Amino acid sequence: MLSATRPFLAHPFDDEKLKEECGIYGVIGLADAANFVALGLHALQHRGQEAGGIVTYDPVEGFNSARRFGYVRDTFTKPDVMATLPGSLGIGHVRYSTAGSKGHTAIRDVQPFFGEFAIGGCAIAHNGNLTNAAALRKQLIERGAIFQSSSDSECIIHLMARSMQKTLAERIKDALRAVEGAFSVIAMTRTKLIGVRDPLGVRPLVLGKLGDGWVLSSETCALDIIGAELVREVDPGEMVVIENGEVNSSRPFVPAKSRFCIFEQVYFSRPDSIIGGRSVYETRRQIGVELAREAPVEADLVCPVPDSGTPAAIGYAAESGIPFGLGITRNQYMGRTFIEPTEQIRNMGVRLKLNVNRALVKGKRIVLVDDSVVRGTTSRKIKDMIIEAGAAEVHFRIASPPTAWPCFYGVDTPERSKLLAATMSEEEMRDWIGVDSLKFISLDGLYRAAGEAKGRDPQSPRFCDACFSGDYPVAPSDKLAEGFEMKAAE
Repeated sequence: MLSATRPFLAHPFDDEKLKEECGIYGVIGLADAANFVALGLHALQHRGQEAGGIVTYDPVEGFNSARRFGYVRDTFTKPDVMATLPGSLGIGHVRYSTAGSKGHTAIRDVQPFFGEFAIGGCAIAHNGNLTNAAALRKQLIERGAIFQSSSDSECIIHLMARSMQKTLAERIKDALRAVEGAFSVIAMTRTKLIGVRDPLGVRPLVLGKLGDGWVLSSETCALDIIGAELVREVDPGEMVVIENGEVNSSRPFVPAKSRFCIFEQVYFSRPDSIIGGRSVYETRRQIGVELAREAPVEADLVCPVPDSGTPAAIGYAAESGIPFGLGITRNQYMGRTFIEPTEQIRNMGVRLKLNVNRALVKGKRIVLVDDSVVRGTTSRKIKDMIIEAGAAEVHFRIASPPTAWPCFYGVDTPERSKLLAATMSEEEMRDWIGVDSLKFISLDGLYRAAGEAKGRDPQSPRFCDACFSGDYPVAPSDKLAEGFEMKAAE
């Protein structure tokens, strides 16, 4: 069974889950801001585990920054590191690389980025992907810009440097009007905390309050950790500037209809976050309910693939009447890298992260509920483990439609040829994974679970669902220049 017959085999430590590119966080008006930022980043750790960075400002010490590889808990909890970050204003970033060098992250690619301009310093943390970054970068280099990183986000700093506006906030507006794609940005000057979302609002950003201070965050769960109250979401196309305890709002972009990323609902956001006034957990549980209606099966036990499949599995079990059970246990202490994978360990693959509860699954017909199938490699390995443990049948139920298109808005998706759903029908995927049945939730079912009672309106979809539909709300100009072919108009 070599690669000719297994074209999608990946590294055994690669979860093959789609990776969100980053989480961003900022506070103003709170003593020892860096401590609050570190706690916020800790709550956003699921959005990026490669590296993190914090920048703070103190009137005496000026701007200070710290960038570190690895988890927040291992780096931004050390007194000697935190002592270098004084001040009541700070922003932070956790990273999983999408744009920038793949493989080993260079420390220079770790955000927030900082620029010293004639009118003062400014730090920026960006969540998303700029779809015209390559073209912008080429233009800027031709005009003399010297880039320090391989990140698309650095373009924003260079565009600010070239702006003729008199304030940094206005320069940020100028810079962001020149970029395309998806972005939530948190920036800071000596006195201001600034938050901006792109006109389509693809990536999340919320505003919170703690005492006299204010907080900006990718998700509400990172407000909860510090005891901050959710004030509201920053609107698509809105810029908020917080200074002297006041929030001022403006809308620097041409208005557009919101297209929030639906995969935030399915997988990226933490289940205890609130999006659009709706609990992420509830949406995921409802996905399971819709799945049970769309794809019923006779079985003895519904098991989630932990942890992201759990809410959908609870919904599936409740709607179908099939008992719920934890047939697979996840090792919570397995980091992204463990030990150098020798051949023997390589063969262990998924077993290092997941283990089957043999006593529970033996002899039973199992419904496995997972959030997505990307390459299909992990699905295959999990099926093998369940069968080895003595299950009589394995039925996969997937809490998202087939992922058939790459994302260009800040999610680390493989190229199209490596997506199982781009090259195979549902039946071929079932056969390739080797399960008794395989069913995905429909796009309409997903929309219903997310609160759209009538399903997806093809003329005007509420969410960005390009990874499922091939309907890109912003043309990915860099990728098109490289030869990427959009879905033909139907």
